[in-house]
Amino acid sequence: MVRRIGIALAFTLATAAPAETLYVHAGRLIDTERGAMLADRLIRVEDGRVAAVTPYTPPPAGARLIDWSGYTVLPGLIDMHVHLADTEETNNIAEPLLHSVSEIAYIGARHARETLMAGFTSVHDVGCFRAFADVALRDAINRGDVIGPRMSAVGAYITTPGGGGEVTGFAPDVQVPADMRVGVVTDAADATRKVNYLFQNGADSIKLIATGAVLAQGTEPGQQELSEDEMHAAVLVAAARGSWVTAHAHGAEGIKSAMRAGVKAIEHASLIDDEGIAMAKAKGVYLDMDIYNGDYINDVGTRDGWPADMLRKNRDTTEAQREGFRKAVKAGVKLTFGTDAGVYPHGLNARQFKYMVRFGMTPMQAIQAATVTSAALLNWSKDVGALSPGHYADMVAVANDPLVDISALEHVDHVMKGGAIVR
Repeated sequence: MVRRIGIALAFTLATAAPAETLYVHAGRLIDTERGAMLADRLIRVEDGRVAAVTPYTPPPAGARLIDWSGYTVLPGLIDMHVHLADTEETNNIAEPLLHSVSEIAYIGARHARETLMAGFTSVHDVGCFRAFADVALRDAINRGDVIGPRMSAVGAYITTPGGGGEVTGFAPDVQVPADMRVGVVTDAADATRKVNYLFQNGADSIKLIATGAVLAQGTEPGQQELSEDEMHAAVLVAAARGSWVTAHAHGAEGIKSAMRAGVKAIEHASLIDDEGIAMAKAKGVYLDMDIYNGDYINDVGTRDGWPADMLRKNRDTTEAQREGFRKAVKAGVKLTFGTDAGVYPHGLNARQFKYMVRFGMTPMQAIQAATVTSAALLNWSKDVGALSPGHYADMVAVANDPLVDISALEHVDHVMKGGAIVR
């Protein structure tokens, strides 16, 4: 007799990947590699990975069967721009200084759980003010100490003194803690030293702050901060270690400078111009554009009294970024799914899907951005982003069809990570 498991699965399954074989009956399965919807599939899972996907037939007698026959099943989602190991954005520019290192650890654990429960089973955590808080969170998740997504961590921001990756906006005699300035660099040689230090202490990849930031006071999004030589030095170190570099870059010239320096991806790309889009296409550079975020900043920031210059910079970049996204889609640039979660509450990541469709993608393209394309940027294509044999059994189930209404992904019913049901 087949043992069917529904919502009331024992919590022990959620804390460690089961060694046994189990089966998932998917009523509809989105094949992200082929861009197709498959009806009535049986997914066999062995030791936390997909072993086979076949048309549905009853599994062997006594087998554990997870009955998702009433759902659309797709690979676990990937968010390429989150900030789990930090506080969420508020109207207080001193917020990063109001929390101890130990408190940030607990906050990060809560954010990780919220993200996983929303169906995002893998993330690229692109920076925290307390150096290596993201690395520690990643390791805690991998040990099973806390529940969260698979994480790629950068350790700290590589930024210029007073730049977009610094805690800013205070009186000049305020001393910022040393662990908030680990990635501050002054020249290319310093960049080489600091990037090596990040890798030595567990970073998976590197995040450069190439231009000013919307939410850092005293910086302007269109202004380049890191030099091309500094960025190239970081790229060389990462390449020597078999890793890669992404660059926060809003301004058109900073974007192009970062691409010439050899980065693999651009975060935000808010003010990208036609030349930059063509360069990204030619070089195969990924664009990771958080096109939902501007509405949240404007609405909540206005309501809660965020600093006026932040709201002004947000207005200056939001619609330009969306137009750049539309052009990049049309040009066939590689676009990942990245939200800047942490600016807005974690767990709401899927709100961006409808914006990606609104500004030029098909629902399937948006889903592929959050699965196979993001997995490729992470260099994790063999493990995540798809549900073909060999991949981790990371999957989500939703009641409605996201190819008909992409907002269905905002209401995830079930989540599996590595063969263990967590929701």
